[in-house]
Amino acid sequence: MGHVVMENRNGLAVGARLTQATGTAERDTALALLQDIPRLKRITVSGDKGYDVGSFVDALREDGATPHVARKNRYSAIDGRTTRYEAYNVSQRKRKRVEEIFGWLKTIGMIRKTRHRGLPRVDWIFTFALAAYNLVRIRNLSVAPA
Repeated sequence: MGHVVMENRNGLAVGARLTQATGTAERDTALALLQDIPRLKRITVSGDKGYDVGSFVDALREDGATPHVARKNRYSAIDGRTTRYEAYNVSQRKRKRVEEIFGWLKTIGMIRKTRHRGLPRVDWIFTFALAAYNLVRIRNLSVAPA
């Protein structure tokens, strides 16, 4: 499984990792990737409903991050402390931009069907393709619209 941490302001990938697929690989890897990100202030972490698990939300709060994960319909670990702010709604709209990264990786970055085998080699190719994505994204951000 390929995992990416994206910053919401510009849509750049700031962390990536490749893991074996398990039932909890996304949540476990998300916590590990967030540990690698240097921070000066409290951050917010967005995610889909698969991240709305009590242990994940509690781990984020212990780590000094505000969980902005999508709420499940019935039982949610996210309460009114988080959802009452407009920033939660903004995060829910911006979190979908991470799909742009995966779409670019599959079409342009040729990661849809890798030619390599083995976790270390595929991880290297995945990280390299993400670096190329960031370069293209930075170029597009720096061009002034006409």
